[in-house]
Amino acid sequence: MDPHALLIPIHAIAASLVILLAPVNILRRRKDRAHKTLGRTWVIAMYLVCVSGMFIYTIGGFTVFHALAIFTFATTTFGVIAIRRGNVRSHIGNMVGSWLGALAAGAFAAFVPGRFIPTLAVSDPAVLWSAVAAIVIAATAWVAFVLARFGAPARRRVPRAALIR
Repeated sequence: MDPHALLIPIHAIAASLVILLAPVNILRRRKDRAHKTLGRTWVIAMYLVCVSGMFIYTIGGFTVFHALAIFTFATTTFGVIAIRRGNVRSHIGNMVGSWLGALAAGAFAAFVPGRFIPTLAVSDPAVLWSAVAAIVIAATAWVAFVLARFGAPARRRVPRAALIR
């Protein structure tokens, strides 16, 4: 069995999760247990992207993708260390920067002719779009579960008359 037959799907699924989960944590106001749970999921997915990418791109020697994977692994790790030390600004910079780098790499993978995604889009679009739909549904289900389980409780509505007193 070709090792790329397993590495490419792992890489693609993890990269999709990285791209889809980040906006949830960036845009939510509350930085609660749901933020931490989604963030930990995101970090694991990012590490999977970096490590699997190192093995996928071994054809042809060291490339810019190897450098990007090493850099992103480091910035993600620095982001985790920063928040554990209470440095929110560094945490945000490292995590958002890592996500933006993943978006750029994903755009390259999706739009440069000859790469796997454009080739699959031409040769078997049903497989590509089925995989995309399955990943989006799974990511949405995970986010919904985490927010329902760990999200902040709904605010109790206080009657206006109670506020006037």
